[in-house]
Amino acid sequence: MVLLNFLRHFNKPRIIITSNSLMLKNNYAVVAAASLGKVKKGKKGMGPAPKVELPVETDAHRLVNYVCGTNLLKEGGEDVKLKPDSEYPDWLWNIHVGKPKTLEELDPNTKAYWRKLRKQAIRTNNQRLKHKTLGPF
Repeated sequence: MVLLNFLRHFNKPRIIITSNSLMLKNNYAVVAAASLGKVKKGKKGMGPAPKVELPVETDAHRLVNYVCGTNLLKEGGEDVKLKPDSEYPDWLWNIHVGKPKTLEELDPNTKAYWRKLRKQAIRTNNQRLKHKTLGPF
């Protein structure tokens, strides 16, 4: 809107109304080529992209001792070798990987509890507002 006011005072633009849109034509601007009826055609002869099968590691020894797929180099390099369990931090073995804990399972003195409580309150409020009917006018 500010741009239109600016142009109105300094350049006296003309508004052109076409069947598709509203264009602003200034005295200094180049007229845009209208594309009424022209449709961009795709490349001919292009079928669906061929499926690429990625190699899958089947060697059991390699699957047990390495993290397969971590080598990003095209030439050379090696996948990351797994270390013994004692070399990893203790918290790694205590990570909860199952279903998310319910509100009753969480400790009320943690941030996770209050975040989950706030999220549930927002959801219930949104559902309530979604089904709320407006009174007659």
